[in-house]
Amino acid sequence: MQRFKQLLCVVDPQQPSDMVLERAVSLARNNQAALTVVSVAPHVTAGLGMPDGGLISPDIQKVVTADLRQRLEQAVARFRSQITIEHKVLEGIPFLEIIREVLRNDHDLVIKAPEDPDWINRLFGSDDMHLLRKCPCPVWLIKHAASKTYRRILVAVDVDEDHPSDELAVRHQLNVKLLQLAVSLALSEFAELHVAHAWDAIGEGAMRSAFLGRPEVEVSAYIEQVRQQHDNGLEKLLDEVIVTQGNDALQFLRPMKHVVKGLPRTEIPRLAKGLDVDLVVMGTVARTGIPGLFIGNTAEEILQQIECSVLAVKPQSFVTPVTVD
Repeated sequence: MQRFKQLLCVVDPQQPSDMVLERAVSLARNNQAALTVVSVAPHVTAGLGMPDGGLISPDIQKVVTADLRQRLEQAVARFRSQITIEHKVLEGIPFLEIIREVLRNDHDLVIKAPEDPDWINRLFGSDDMHLLRKCPCPVWLIKHAASKTYRRILVAVDVDEDHPSDELAVRHQLNVKLLQLAVSLALSEFAELHVAHAWDAIGEGAMRSAFLGRPEVEVSAYIEQVRQQHDNGLEKLLDEVIVTQGNDALQFLRPMKHVVKGLPRTEIPRLAKGLDVDLVVMGTVARTGIPGLFIGNTAEEILQQIECSVLAVKPQSFVTPVTVD
């Protein structure tokens, strides 16, 4: 079973935080993991250049940080009887300080609520999207209205083989990691596990065009051949994960496969909504070797449409552009 060891829970004490804290505490207990809860106080620049005797930025910063620390202590107080919790207040730009905290202490999961109650409507350009793009460890964004227990978990994988060989290796490694995480969470939550892969028959439109005009029976046979290829790819991936996770776990879960025809950017959100899933587990880095590309366009479009909680994962080869200093 995939286990976390160092959890980092990010809360804003001025926003509802019990749901996120309960999830973090439960996950830490189930994984026997260390739990650190943090809030981020913005840098205070007011007062710079004021005459002597007036309040200056360091004074205001101390007041703001002290107030946030007190609120944070109150927020975690009722959970201390269940587990040991370290808490701290960071100062600076939220996503940068969260990632630096991850790097300093080797956290293997960031768990937080979306910074905006409207969830994905304003996710792009926010600190949350910066985290999804640049945080080296998985990021779990928990919707405020999420249920205490998850009934259905959907993991989206990509078993398309139409990629360069070096990229295929990265994608495969990520697929295995996604499935291992999803299996582990589904077992701990006693949740249904759904495994999805969206595929497209390249050239289908051209075959049906007036220029080629291939017989429908030939087009249908080609589409079925492509579908079978993707279905076999997903089955092969599941077989590999059975070896690493144990057959008993997969037999207990009996994951439901969804090999859906269409583009991932439309089919994965549609499937998530249709199944009424509580959590989508997905990868966020698409192509390798492109400087400055921290999250794929398809992943961003999927995130833009998903209405439930999201666990976003990067491949092990990912290197964050953020540094500790």
